[in-house]
Amino acid sequence: MEHIDVAVIGGGQSGLATAHALLRHELRPVVLQASDRAAGSWPHYYDSLTLFSPARYSSLPGMPFPGADRDRYPHRDEVVAYLAAYADRLDAEIRTGCRVSAVSRTGGGFEVELEGGGRLSARAVVAASGTFGHPHRPVLPGLEEFTGQVLHTAEYRSPAPFTGGRVVVVGAGNSAVQIAAELAATARVTLATRRPVKFAAQRILGRDLHFWTARTGLDTAPLGRFLARPPAQPVLDDGRYRAALAADRPKPRSLFTGADGAELLWPDGQREEVDAIVLATGYRPDLPYLNDLDGALDVEGNPQHREGLATNVPGLAFVGLEWQRSLSSNSLRGVGRDAERIARRLAAHLARRW
Repeated sequence: MEHIDVAVIGGGQSGLATAHALLRHELRPVVLQASDRAAGSWPHYYDSLTLFSPARYSSLPGMPFPGADRDRYPHRDEVVAYLAAYADRLDAEIRTGCRVSAVSRTGGGFEVELEGGGRLSARAVVAASGTFGHPHRPVLPGLEEFTGQVLHTAEYRSPAPFTGGRVVVVGAGNSAVQIAAELAATARVTLATRRPVKFAAQRILGRDLHFWTARTGLDTAPLGRFLARPPAQPVLDDGRYRAALAADRPKPRSLFTGADGAELLWPDGQREEVDAIVLATGYRPDLPYLNDLDGALDVEGNPQHREGLATNVPGLAFVGLEWQRSLSSNSLRGVGRDAERIARRLAAHLARRW
C-alpha cells in the first residue's frame, strides 16, 4: 500500500488552498480529485454565474486573480481558468479521476479507499470536497405530488429550456434571485419564499461591500465560534434585483401550500399550472466517504469539528465548510486563511505523534 503524508480530498478552491498551506509547513499533500480536472464544482455551476466579490478580493494565497480591472466581478469560466492555473503552479501531486469511497482509522493514521479498489495510507486527512455534490432538497408542501419538472440549481444551466414557460423558483438567497431574474427575461416566473427577500447594497460610498467588511475585519472575524449556524445572508444588489422584483419580473410570492398534478396551490387559494420548479435551496456538506468513520459526522451527516479540526478524530480536518470560522470560510477570498490554520495545526499534531 502506498504511504503519503496528507490526503486532501477535493481539488477545488478548498483543496488547492489546503495543499498550498501544507507545503508551507513542509508536509507533502496528495490531492484526490474525483473529476478530470482540478477546478472543483465551478465548471458545473449555471452559465451566467458571476462572483459576488470583485477580483481584488477573490484570490487564493500566493496568486492574485488575473486581469487589469480589479473591481470587476469575475465570471464562472474565469474562476475555472484561474483554479486550473493555480493547480499547475502548485508543487503538489494532484490526482484527477480519483474518487474517495471511504476513510477508516488505522494504527498509524488513516486508510483511504478509492473507487475501483485502490488504497492509500495517510498520516492525516483533510476533507475539502465542498457541498455541490449534496444539493439540499427540503420537504415542501405538495412537492412529491407535483407532476411538472423539479430541478435543483445544481442542475440548472441557462434559461433556454424554459423559454415561454411558467417557472417557480424557490429560495431567497443570491442564486435564487439571480436565476429567477434571468429566467424572467424569457419566461413567466414567480420567486417563492417563506419570508421576504432581504437586500444589501453591493456598493456603499462608492466602494464594494467587501471593501468595508475587509476594512472592519467582519469578513474574517471568528464568528463561527459563537454561532452554530450562519445567519441568513442578504442578496447583494446594485439596484437591479430590487427593481426586478418590484416590477414582478420575477413576481415575489409566499411559498405554495400544496400541489395537484401540474398545478400549485397558493396561500390565497389560487391554483396555477406550472411547468417547472427550480429549488435554489442551497447545499449540505458532501462527505459520504466519512459515513463509517466513527465520530467524524453527527446523525445528520454534518461534520463534528471546531474551526475545521475534527473534535473526535485526531488527524482529520475539514476545509471549505460554510461558517467554518468566518463569513468568508467557503469563498475564494477566505478559504486560504482557514487552510493555513488547519495546516499549521495538522503539522503540530503530526510532529507530536511521529
